[in-house]
Parts: sequence; structure tokens; C-alpha cells
Amino acid sequence: MLAIQESIRPSADLRNHYNEISKQCRENNEAVIITVNGRGDTVSLAYDEYKRMKARIELLEILAESDEDVKYGRTAPIKDTFDDLRKMLREDV
Repeated sequence: MLAIQESIRPSADLRNHYNEISKQCRENNEAVIITVNGRGDTVSLAYDEYKRMKARIELLEILAESDEDVKYGRTAPIKDTFDDLRKMLREDV
């Protein structure tokens, strides 16, 4: 499992040191937790890291749905699946 490094900074740093925080996120692939009154409020991530994290979450959701389909018997033989796909492709032509 991929663990992302984190650091904690007060909200004033976001206002006063944005460029430094942005660079920290981008160059170190680090999540910066912004606090307000000593409590976690928001998280800043590099955009590329955000996209990777979002893709992993979407994949996990698909896998969880697939696992549930298997658990409840909502499956079909692979031959039937490919036959259906071939039929759909022929209809598009």
C-alpha cells in the first residue's frame, strides 16, 4: 500500500507561504494538512497526486462492486460475455 507523507501547517502559512506549500506538495508528493485553531481543516495535494488518488479510489469502487457481484451470483460464463460483446460490435457496423 502506498503511504503518502503528511505535514501540518497553520492556515496562516497557506496565506503567507503559498508558494512554499505548493512546492512542498509537488516536489515531495506530500499532503499538507492545513489547520484552523489547531484542528485539521483542509488538505493540499499536488494535482498529479490528487488524480492518482482519485483513480485508485475509483478502481477500488469498481473492484468492490465486482466482489459484490460474485458474492451474490451476478456472474455469467466468460463465453456468454464475449458472445454478447461480439454481437454488440456487429450491430454497430
